[in-house]
Amino acid sequence: MASFNKVILIGNMTADPELKQTASGLSVCSFSIAVNRRFTKGADQNQPTVDFINIVAWRQNAEFVSRYFKKGNPILVCGQLQTRRWQDNQGQQRTAVEVVADEVTFVAPANQNGAAPAVGGGAYTPEAYGTPSFNSADTASFEEIPNDETLPF
Repeated sequence: MASFNKVILIGNMTADPELKQTASGLSVCSFSIAVNRRFTKGADQNQPTVDFINIVAWRQNAEFVSRYFKKGNPILVCGQLQTRRWQDNQGQQRTAVEVVADEVTFVAPANQNGAAPAVGGGAYTPEAYGTPSFNSADTASFEEIPNDETLPF
């Protein structure tokens, strides 16, 4: 049986993001977004309600969110839904459902001059954030597959 786990959300930051470092030095950022949901219930047609969704971003996404977003900013998050279970200090079983962000980006419209909106104190430019670096050791794990004419594709 095939599985698919993809979440796409657009909402507003409910608080400033919290950037932390793991013991091994990885950046992790936790934040929550408010997402409007419309539903039909009796005479209250299209009555809006709000869902608060917990998000966790890692590495460059964590640093990006903490650098360019703050409370109230709109944000688009793509990721996977994850459920965590643990036992608290009182021995109670706890469960958390959160989205692990694969991608985060701006959703605010461009200014009238066509420029990206100022978020977090300055306009976003890819050059200002930098590009990811790739380690040559990552590509060393790939092995060349010989051309096999017997394959049907």
